Amino acid sequence: MVKEFKEKSNIEIIQEIMKNNNGYITTKELEMFDIHRMYLTIMKDRGQIEQLSKGLYIDSKKIEDTYYVFSYSMPKVIFSHMTALYFYGLSIKAPDTKYDVTVTKSYHNNKLKEHNVFYVNKDIYQLGLTEITTPMGNKVKAYDIERCICDIIKSKKRMDLEHIKYSVKEYLRRKDKNLTKISVYAEQLGIKKEVIDFISMMYE
Repeated sequence: MVKEFKEKSNIEIIQEIMKNNNGYITTKELEMFDIHRMYLTIMKDRGQIEQLSKGLYIDSKKIEDTYYVFSYSMPKVIFSHMTALYFYGLSIKAPDTKYDVTVTKSYHNNKLKEHNVFYVNKDIYQLGLTEITTPMGNKVKAYDIERCICDIIKSKKRMDLEHIKYSVKEYLRRKDKNLTKISVYAEQLGIKKEVIDFISMMYE
């Protein structure tokens, strides 16, 4: 890829990277091509790009993907519960500006005050961790469906029960459902009986 850009100007290289990245460019990517950050300043002054977060820029012609920007600015935060289920098409409604996210108990960030934060021990923090594509086509960190189903059942006192029932029923209709994985996750989360009882109730 570096050879492809050899004959191009630095700004043309940046534009090519943004084209390949759905309109985004990071300062880390510039370092890969040994391009000085001043070119971002030049492009910003020209109105070609906008800065969204520290080290993250977007083509001015593109619409900001708030999920992606949020995930980029806080890489230790994982989309979970109903927000992640929305990405999978299993939520009754789209999230508003308040997201369901999970972090370790030792993690603290004032920016999270506006969101529904779930704190977990490190031993289950990465359980079911994966990448998923946002509605605007960008990759973000989230839990897989089975982890999310376990989480919403575990956290049902903090959530709308009707929304939980909807998500579980919709999941059970899927051909790719994996009840064995749910059972394994539920056991590791210490809620196996609670999850099995709830899912059994939704089958009736």
